[in-house]
Amino acid sequence: MPLHGLAAASIGVPNVAETISYYTEFGLEHLGDGRFATRNGGEQLRLSHAPTRRLLELTVAADDPDDIAVTARRLTAHGVPNQATAESVRAIEPVTGTPVIVSVRPRIRIEPAVARTAYNGPDRIDRWGRAPFLERSDPVRPRKLGHVVIGSTDLHTTRSFFTEGLGFKISDYMGDKAAFLRCSVEHHNVLVMAAPVNFMHHTSWQVDDIDEVGRGAHRMLEDHPERHTWGLGRHFAGANFFWYLRDPAGNFSEYYSDMDTIGEDELWSPQVLEGLQGLYAWGPPPPASFLEPDDLAALMTGAHSTGA
Repeated sequence: MPLHGLAAASIGVPNVAETISYYTEFGLEHLGDGRFATRNGGEQLRLSHAPTRRLLELTVAADDPDDIAVTARRLTAHGVPNQATAESVRAIEPVTGTPVIVSVRPRIRIEPAVARTAYNGPDRIDRWGRAPFLERSDPVRPRKLGHVVIGSTDLHTTRSFFTEGLGFKISDYMGDKAAFLRCSVEHHNVLVMAAPVNFMHHTSWQVDDIDEVGRGAHRMLEDHPERHTWGLGRHFAGANFFWYLRDPAGNFSEYYSDMDTIGEDELWSPQVLEGLQGLYAWGPPPPASFLEPDDLAALMTGAHSTGA
């Protein structure tokens, strides 16, 4: 696969200062001017002012100029206008109007010894003494941006843009409701869901393990219980642990860990998951506000013909 992951997301919000404060507390490093870095991925989020919350731009990482050329040819063959240079190619997803840039970026490297977590189990001792998470006192800092979820009024067209145009692979389906798409070895980097209006549902940020998922959410909720959306739980599709919170603009942000990986495309067969099967294997059921965000009607009323 010429692509190797998400590089960055740019989000428009009406309340920039308040949302900057939220993502700083969430564990992203604020570089100034609404730009944020993750622990290993570098600058991966930018917040800008917009009348309503929306995904302004998505950047996908590729290895080299040859990959850019391959992607440009795919887009052209798919009938999508694009602007290409040696280092990047830019195209607009035709339904949501979201600009997507494929850019040459270095692969994110995380030392295995740093990220590895030992857990004991029945007749299995992987660690001795007190659990090491008890010594963790620093704020949780996400390793990287893992995936973005968008709602589209034309699921088929948006999915085809990412798969046939950009070269994403399909990991699983939720019937005709959603498609899990990957541009890396992780189960999904973009999830496209059928929706009555084009909008951004959530961003998802990788942390080391389930303890970091819980620690991060606990700290975010200590003085702001209203941020809680859904968790703790484990997804079925992707199998990752999750906890969702709501930022001041109404976007969901997810801490996740332990997602399925797909090393060989030939050894993976997409499943068609019915109902809520793909959403969670265990945990509390998803609240109605997660499936249909509270501001969806307002977004529909104020939505333009394009713009996620």
